[in-house]
Amino acid sequence: MSPSEAGTIERLRHDVAVLAGEIGPRTPWLGDSLARAEAHVAGALEAAGLAVERRPYRFLGHEVANLVGVPAASRKSKQWYLVGAHYDSVAGTPGADDNASAVAVMLELARRLADCPLPLRFLAFTLEEPPAFGTLWQGSRRFCREVRRRGERSAGAIVLEMVGFTAPVQPYPAVLRDRGYPATGDFIGVIGDRASQSFTERLVAGMKAAGTLPVESLIVPLRGWLLPIARLSDHASFWDRGWPAVMVTDTAFLRNPNYHQPSDTPDTLDYGFMAGVAQALEAAIRHLPPPEPAAG
Repeated sequence: MSPSEAGTIERLRHDVAVLAGEIGPRTPWLGDSLARAEAHVAGALEAAGLAVERRPYRFLGHEVANLVGVPAASRKSKQWYLVGAHYDSVAGTPGADDNASAVAVMLELARRLADCPLPLRFLAFTLEEPPAFGTLWQGSRRFCREVRRRGERSAGAIVLEMVGFTAPVQPYPAVLRDRGYPATGDFIGVIGDRASQSFTERLVAGMKAAGTLPVESLIVPLRGWLLPIARLSDHASFWDRGWPAVMVTDTAFLRNPNYHQPSDTPDTLDYGFMAGVAQALEAAIRHLPPPEPAAG
């Protein structure tokens, strides 16, 4: 293991330990847990050199907030690529894989890409989990409503959803069992819809070229409605507006038996695998083309 990889793993372990260890379950109804998670994420983004904008709103009597991290080079950009992950969890679980693993990788990417000339936004979404999921109060749906109002445009969203678990066996839903996907759960999945196909293919090609871990992809029709499990994260908020987006995932509950359980703890994660995800995504993002000018 190189010193660089060891440093990446150490940072990933630290962020997961804070979110899923020191803080634990992160919801508006568990004291200041969600606020503490928000503060950790904001501090990490600021330490990486990003400007952090807090976008608060009210949900059932509680103030919650999305966090937007912007590198110095793209603070004036109205068109950008997005890397995001939700920082809340369901009650009763420490939420290590769901979704501290994804937040940790998002923060690592913010550190690595702070100098990237591409216009980027790093999003820490609040309230992805029930009861807000799929409602107007889901953090990503709130964010998407703000984008056009601010005169901005997403050229492609990379949403991280559970990216830290590996397993000797990889289950699949029946519709995917005969499509030649691997039998071992040691790959990262990238899922896009038809409107996102070009973006998905470009991102996957870049990740595979990095050679840090196996990468598998899936394109779903009709914004994923024929395979509902393909919609179970914040990327669906972008799909529903016709905007290119992918979900990057370890396949969640298909692979990880600790999903939404008290056993979803930091010691169950594969931090070398997470480092490979971060390295592959960094390489792929650095090779994305500049966003095309908006029509009109």
